[in-house]
Amino acid sequence: MPPVSVSRILLGLLEPQAQHGYTLRQRYDDWFGASRPLKSAQVYATLQRLDRDGLIDLAGVTAGEGPDRRMYAITGSGVVELERWLDEPEVPDVTGTRRVLFAKVLIALSSGRPADVLLDRQRQAHHARLREMRVRRQSGDLIDQLDADFEMYHLDADLRWIDGAVGRLDRLAAIVLSGSTDGA
Repeated sequence: MPPVSVSRILLGLLEPQAQHGYTLRQRYDDWFGASRPLKSAQVYATLQRLDRDGLIDLAGVTAGEGPDRRMYAITGSGVVELERWLDEPEVPDVTGTRRVLFAKVLIALSSGRPADVLLDRQRQAHHARLREMRVRRQSGDLIDQLDADFEMYHLDADLRWIDGAVGRLDRLAAIVLSGSTDGA
């Protein structure tokens, strides 16, 4: 899955009302930061790019105890870009983890290593992550539950792939070791 578009999410968070960068970061982390919280520097760098590109404007500055707090608002062009992003379906993609796992299986087989062992370890790691997600789903709010469900369904698909791969390792090893690329 491609990384989440922080810039588009910030546009979406700004659409209802102008906000400070600090507030945007808090909202982002509350909704999307469970696995990867946003760093303040990334928020402000993204806001600078959005401003440069005409998608947001500086809506005001308030003095505080520390540095001045800048308030940002989405522009008409920002709304158009947000609508384009929301209307565009995501391209189904195999995550980097799955691509790496597939590569590890082929490399293990081509070097005579036991691919079933690495798949068993991966299965254990997936089950451990499933347990974490179940706890999160049971203890979290509705947003956490929905996010945990999304990950759990994908982990389940990975586990089905692992089981299918284990069942074909002997045939796959023969193909890989023969140097054939036709998948016969």
